[in-house]
Amino acid sequence: MSTIDKQLLKKLLLTVEKPSRYTGGEFNTPDVTKPHRASFCFCFPDIYEIGMSNLGIQILYDVINNDPDFVAERCYAPWVDFGDKLKENEIPLFSLETKTPLKEFDVVGFSVQFELLYTNVLYMLELAKIPFYAKDRDESYPIIIAGGPCAVNPEPFKEFFDLIVIGEGEEADIAVLKAVADGKEKGLSKKEILKKCMEIEGVYVPSLFKSGDKVVKAVVDDFENSPFPLRPLVPNLNIVHDRVVMELYRGCASGCRFCQAGFYYRPIREKSASRIANLAKSAIDATGYEELSLCSLSTGDYSYLRELIDDLKDITSKKHVNLSLPSLRLNSFDSDIAQNSRRSSLTFAPEAGTQRLRNVINKNITDKDIDNIGKAFDAGYQSVKLYFMMGLPSETDADLDGIVLICERLKNMYYSVKRQRPLTISVSCSVFIPKPCTPFQWAAQISIDEMMRKQEYLKNKLRAVKGVKFSWHGAESSKLEAALARGGSELNEVILTAYKSGSKFDGWTEFFNWENWLAAFEKCGIDVNDYSRNFNLDEELPWDFIDTGIPKTYFKNEYLKAIDGLPTANCRNGCNRCGAAKLGRCTIL
Repeated sequence: MSTIDKQLLKKLLLTVEKPSRYTGGEFNTPDVTKPHRASFCFCFPDIYEIGMSNLGIQILYDVINNDPDFVAERCYAPWVDFGDKLKENEIPLFSLETKTPLKEFDVVGFSVQFELLYTNVLYMLELAKIPFYAKDRDESYPIIIAGGPCAVNPEPFKEFFDLIVIGEGEEADIAVLKAVADGKEKGLSKKEILKKCMEIEGVYVPSLFKSGDKVVKAVVDDFENSPFPLRPLVPNLNIVHDRVVMELYRGCASGCRFCQAGFYYRPIREKSASRIANLAKSAIDATGYEELSLCSLSTGDYSYLRELIDDLKDITSKKHVNLSLPSLRLNSFDSDIAQNSRRSSLTFAPEAGTQRLRNVINKNITDKDIDNIGKAFDAGYQSVKLYFMMGLPSETDADLDGIVLICERLKNMYYSVKRQRPLTISVSCSVFIPKPCTPFQWAAQISIDEMMRKQEYLKNKLRAVKGVKFSWHGAESSKLEAALARGGSELNEVILTAYKSGSKFDGWTEFFNWENWLAAFEKCGIDVNDYSRNFNLDEELPWDFIDTGIPKTYFKNEYLKAIDGLPTANCRNGCNRCGAAKLGRCTIL
């Protein structure tokens, strides 16, 4: 493998912002120069600070480098200043560890975390001097693969990839590398290797896929003993989540009807408290981090949380490590647990302002549960972050008024006892985006005008509540996200057209160009609003060929219950027979 001219690179790095994004050499970097049968480069289509915070990439990177036959390196999307320097000097995009051009790896894998990253995939391919479309890449190019949450509907971006991993990658990625290594050693063509990869559970090969077939999601069955990094990489600069992160479980028992992750990562699988505590101790010892975060879709729902916190007390006190508990549910909040975590700010997600709407979306919390936040105040917290959605199915202005009433109630609760410090309430309101693999995958999204009207309405209402900070998500970007989430293969051309006319870093407000995207849709003869409508319950959806374990009939039933305002009980109260257990045992039952 050839590498980049180190002297030229050093010269260029002195001219850009945050050069440590591109140097590599992080503490705990494994030996990627060992003899190997195949090489893999993880590409994260956003900047270093965000990509280095992604736990999934950390896990898969560790899995591959712990295999004696394979090595994995990393590459993050360069910020525009360094991207321009690479183009000007005709330097191909390269890996951090060995500065090897991406096109010299055997496999290049992109983690696609959300829809507004699609153009950054093309940005990185262009910088790497790799053709955009899989059909245009001959035997001299690596096999380009994708994975991550967006793979639940791969159709809008499928033409850019040789194969796409649906579901969890710990076992699938290794199986792909084995197929590639075996194929190379046998002199097989890329097409022949891809045929072998089709036999791997969770692998979708767009160019060879036959209509009527199904792709079954890959699932790690033995989650208790699944691999986890004992020596995580320590970043070269401050990143978004600069701490040790422990994954408690996958999936979610709540069944919120808008939440893709809660359904996509079923069956629900928990690790034991002792296993997590041992992993946490190893990671803290190996990194020197002073914060430990317990990670899951709903930390407070973890069956062994109190036991785990007791197990961690000795570690956190001796090492002076703060314990962070994100993703708490209001109906599972425990003041005793909060006493053991850092006292800065707690985050809760009521999602809707009224009980009626919470029943519609199946957010099984009540006003009494919301009053549990008072326990956080008693535990010493003076700051609360609240997450809501607007534009949910059947929402009215009265539901938005409910958000204001919640903030007023919390203020009254806080100041009912004399407090020395003022209370800060941060309200963040995103726009509802219908996503595949949810009961609301058929639901309509409100218009941009209505999004803006609702945002202005709530902003004016919250002005009357002193101490409340209000932030909201962009209307146009939400409209685009819905289109890219629910679209089909016709959007490959739209994405490429938008990129060629300048779209990249679409998740960054300063770069997002709505007019550019509208022009791309128009040039391709597609109306972006076609993806915002109510989908018919009987129509074929672009992602129907993906078997996530949960049948369409279950989602339909949940959608009809939403229309009637009927909630479904939390799975921890008894199995709701969603069907995901066919892919693996649900360990909470």
